[in-house]
Amino acid sequence: MEDFKKFINQYKGAIIGIIVAIVILATRLYSLIVGILLVLVGAFIGNYVQQNKDEVKTKLKSFIDKM
Repeated sequence: MEDFKKFINQYKGAIIGIIVAIVILATRLYSLIVGILLVLVGAFIGNYVQQNKDEVKTKLKSFIDKM
């Protein structure tokens, strides 16, 4: 019994992570999570482009010229 308690204490985070992953998969919340992540990535990219217009233009132009 002492070994079991030691195992639980050592791998508590992994066990909680597995349970959360099973709940997410069972309820199909992963599609919602992927959607939210895509929105956040899009917002980050849009903000970066807005803040660095000239740098993005030159990088994009050089990339197109290489093609």
